[in-house]
Amino acid sequence: MLNRVMLIGRLTRDPEVRFLPSGMQVTSLSIAVNRKFKDRNGEWREETSFFDVEAFGKIAERVGTQLSKGYQILIEGSLRQDKWESPSGEKRSKVKIVADRIALIGKPGDRNVKSTSTEEDLNIPGEDFESDEDVPF
Repeated sequence: MLNRVMLIGRLTRDPEVRFLPSGMQVTSLSIAVNRKFKDRNGEWREETSFFDVEAFGKIAERVGTQLSKGYQILIEGSLRQDKWESPSGEKRSKVKIVADRIALIGKPGDRNVKSTSTEEDLNIPGEDFESDEDVPF
């Protein structure tokens, strides 16, 4: 089975940092990803999707202190579905991205950053935040 995700988007808010009981840092991010497509009439449209991302350990430490709202980043990771029951007894779930790698592509206000669909085409300046730790679940 394969569970891999690669997205390029902008942070919609500053990263939120918290710690697990074990002391490991967890940083939560939210990104907006744009998609351009032609509609039935052949006109270009743009659609924005929002995704929640979690990073653990060393990657969480660096991302939590060095990135902020508006930064454009590349995220590589996997999908994880969280499940819980609401106070009223309803079953709930949410899919999140667990980041294995986060690369800085552009800072807030950068308009000339080229987004591509293949990693080998990416010209990623700046920091590359990568974790070699196991995710604790």
